[in-house]
Amino acid sequence: MNHPKPDLRRTVTITDAATDEANTPAGAPRAPRWRATKTYPEPPEGWTGASKLESFIDAMIDLGLTGQVFGEHGIGKTSTFVSHIADAYEDTALVYVPAANLTPDDLLINAPVRDPHSDELVLRQLIMDQLRPGRRFVLLIDDSLQAGDTIQSQLMQVACNWTLGEHDLRELGCIGVFLSDNEALAETSARRSDPAVLDRMATLRVTASDTAWRVKLAAKNPRLDLKPYYRVWASQTPEVRRLLSPRTLEHLLECAREGLPLLWGLPLLNGERLALRDAPGKDKDGRDGGKAGADRTHEILGRLAAALSEGGVAGANADVPVPDPVRRVVRAALRNRWAVLVQGPPGCGKTEIVKQLVREELNADPLYFSLPVTNVEDLCAPLPTEAGTLDNLMAAPFAAAGPKAIVWDEYNRPKDKAAFARLMEITQEWSLAGKPIRELRAQIALQNPPYHLGRKMLVARNNIAQASRFTVSLDITPEDIPANEWLISTYGSVAETFLEWWKNDIDDEGRGWITKRTLERMIKLHGRGVPMELGKMYLGDGEYAPVPLGDLESRLASRPVTGLSELAADPQGWAERLRVAGAESAEGNDATDTVHRVLANAEVSQLRRHVDVVALMLLHLPPRLKATYMIGAAEEAQRFWIDAFRRMQELASEDGRS
Repeated sequence: MNHPKPDLRRTVTITDAATDEANTPAGAPRAPRWRATKTYPEPPEGWTGASKLESFIDAMIDLGLTGQVFGEHGIGKTSTFVSHIADAYEDTALVYVPAANLTPDDLLINAPVRDPHSDELVLRQLIMDQLRPGRRFVLLIDDSLQAGDTIQSQLMQVACNWTLGEHDLRELGCIGVFLSDNEALAETSARRSDPAVLDRMATLRVTASDTAWRVKLAAKNPRLDLKPYYRVWASQTPEVRRLLSPRTLEHLLECAREGLPLLWGLPLLNGERLALRDAPGKDKDGRDGGKAGADRTHEILGRLAAALSEGGVAGANADVPVPDPVRRVVRAALRNRWAVLVQGPPGCGKTEIVKQLVREELNADPLYFSLPVTNVEDLCAPLPTEAGTLDNLMAAPFAAAGPKAIVWDEYNRPKDKAAFARLMEITQEWSLAGKPIRELRAQIALQNPPYHLGRKMLVARNNIAQASRFTVSLDITPEDIPANEWLISTYGSVAETFLEWWKNDIDDEGRGWITKRTLERMIKLHGRGVPMELGKMYLGDGEYAPVPLGDLESRLASRPVTGLSELAADPQGWAERLRVAGAESAEGNDATDTVHRVLANAEVSQLRRHVDVVALMLLHLPPRLKATYMIGAAEEAQRFWIDAFRRMQELASEDGRS
């Protein structure tokens, strides 16, 4: 199929864009229109209307050659194809095939069909439905080096001859074939070394400078001036720029616009936050492998936050603590159509709170998948169609009408590689077997860290290309999940006793062993008179989690302990103790510390039930302790403390104090 040759030497200005488009021959790429933004009110110096990668795409389509593109992850290779084909080629589809997610039956399958001439069943090769879009198309095979051996053979036939089995892609409307990937050995499954294959395609290696990511990001944020942001990035060393890819830069910007710390936009690589370091130097013999550079993460993020503030993003910050982080992130994901990752220790309640938030926001249950028991067939399955093509049938929940969100639980514990590969298409492209998932609002992946309580967890590793797909990667502790309120509302006063013990009587390591899931199990066992010891984690050989339960049993037996209920039982007595402590020292004494600990550890629902008692205690506490209750508190807690301080002022007026 022949197409008019595009003029790759053209330059486009604002004034001649309309004329240029009118004079474009049929089939040639349209000249792009310049759209002014606050970052670029005028075209940047040297702008010709096409990046190096876009020019390569045009040349390969015009010459009918297979193009191969290599470059680092996150620099805009795929997005350049998506935007350029849509903008430059009229009535032309981009058929995107993620090779890493393919199984051998996805592209081509032999199936019995009825011959229209003989009316007998014959065996025919059915091609995937996406390769028959009904109009001209450009085929992009992404992650081409990450496919398995069988898929590699199929892809090589496509790349070399533009055919697949008995089908000629040109006859189906194909005007261009491209393969793309990152050559890094940590991310690829194959190396092409056969000269017979290598001699069939033109290859371009690209960097971030060869794509139009700056202009595209500015176009997505036309009211922001991103030039200061770009300058900070450009001033970094090559290694830091590689780690801080354009994709990650966009995630940092998204975090800043939502008032979230920029740190959360950095990916979690094998459970650890990506550190921005310079490349290791040379050893004493001049070889690679010297000492790694210093961790400059907070310094660089601070400069980027300042640049975003200068460019118009109010409140941009590097790592300011955020109260109730899981709620903030999930709600932001549902508003902005994000894929986010939440990592936390087992049993802290992250799955339940995420499900609850999705129900509250969408009035529907999330599409829930637990990866250890998820098969490929649970997501989609190939099916021959009456039209003689191979279609992929989506699982019913994906095709259902209405807004939806997906929860991928135990994300780093996939059942097998095939299921995880299919999952990667959904998280990366928001599609399944090449079909967009309609009305998908957000994806929330949940996982455990690689190590917990000094023990290695049975979780899979990831690479930077996979990790950087999430707009936000949140690493939480049990304190970040409001599971305590849920326990109180579900189990009542007995849960308050268990939580008092958990907060006050055991140390941090003990709280790590006694998760909220364990607490709930122990509450149920106690209610049935079964020994609570049986509810702790069993470690083998008759050993349970090393947390003594003596203090808990004392609390449950109503032996003398001090909690909010005890303060409420004798408010005037405790107020007098605090008054005496204040007279002795501005710092108070043991009674002061006890009351402060009780108030700081109580849940909001408990505090509200005893607001007059709390206000009375506040009246006699030192100012330095009063100030701590508002710092870093969640919105609901802050509202309570404002009410409590207001009530304290009323009590002071009643007592004749100012």
